[in-house]
Amino acid sequence: MYRNILFCLDNSDYANSGVEAGLRIAVTSRATVAGCHVYAARLHSERFKEMEGGLPPEYKAEEKLKEQRAVHAGLIEQGLKIISDSYIAPFLARAEGLGLSAIGVSREGKNFEEIVKEAEENPYDLVVMGAHGLGKTGLSRIGSVVERVARRVKTDLLIMKDASFSGPSGEIVAAIDGSTASFGALDAAIYLSKIFKTGVEAVSAFDPDFHRTAFRSIAGVLSEEAGRLFRFKEQEKLHDEIIDKGLAHIYAGHLEGAAKMAGAKGVNLKTTLLSGKASAEMIRYCRTEMPFILALGRTGAHATDMLDIGSVAENCLREAPCNILITSKKAALPQTSASGVEWDSEAEKILSSIPSFVRQMVKKMAEDAARKDGVAVITPQFMRKVRERLGR
Repeated sequence: MYRNILFCLDNSDYANSGVEAGLRIAVTSRATVAGCHVYAARLHSERFKEMEGGLPPEYKAEEKLKEQRAVHAGLIEQGLKIISDSYIAPFLARAEGLGLSAIGVSREGKNFEEIVKEAEENPYDLVVMGAHGLGKTGLSRIGSVVERVARRVKTDLLIMKDASFSGPSGEIVAAIDGSTASFGALDAAIYLSKIFKTGVEAVSAFDPDFHRTAFRSIAGVLSEEAGRLFRFKEQEKLHDEIIDKGLAHIYAGHLEGAAKMAGAKGVNLKTTLLSGKASAEMIRYCRTEMPFILALGRTGAHATDMLDIGSVAENCLREAPCNILITSKKAALPQTSASGVEWDSEAEKILSSIPSFVRQMVKKMAEDAARKDGVAVITPQFMRKVRERLGR
């Protein structure tokens, strides 16, 4: 899966942990590796110019300033390049000692910009970074460079939050929401679990509260006449049943698909279904279970073309205490057997008239009931029967 890996180096404990973990991946994958350090010579030169106003008078003559600027720029450029080389050399020696093909890359400029450019200009399929750099403070949740890179790179990104990695502790967890991106995260999690010899788990969280709150908010602003017309009060119990049971059914189905996908790869997958806002539940679960890596799709089921990173991936990157893998890969949804249930034309019309955010739930509940009752074709009459079972 990972044949070309980029390591971001700054000699911080987090970056060094990334080297330890990433080289294990590289050795198993027989990957080509690159160690990259970015230095900001121009930034230092600009700072020097800003300080020129405070220089003693004898240094403020234009010719003298030009001379000092040239000397300072040369020293800074040369000094930072030497520092950069000192970060890269031990990495190259380590990688080559493991039998890997390795190169060193020094880039001058703004850290996150140059890392993104390096990732875009070369065929890397994994970037490894520390969650923090040398500038970490006690209040830091995630380093600014990592956060900016995570929004922009399209390759997979492994972020090490464990600053003293010497081996995996805990399982590798994949966050599943039914999207092809989440199954891509599961595929990566399975791959890495075989490298690090860990268990792998799929966790899915559904949020019934959002739809319930939105439904009641709509009901609360309707006039009395509109309320009677839409019969919101009568439908409230049915809606809650559909949301609670329907969402649970759908996300349980995602986990069943995940288990089949893992089984096809020879992995016995543990699955966990959570109820609540997805990012909050995933963060809470990671804080309790402390997995080795949390694997997430860059975006999720509600992605649009303009979205750079999904809210679940973004929130987990900041708040989950474990190492994070953000993947842009997508995997085909697991092949499942046909439902064995057909819909007649009138039932399909009714189904298409149901609001989109609950349509899939209603469809699954009706098909589940049909299979249980041995019904081959769903009709409007059977849909009414299912509704009556829910209390209407």
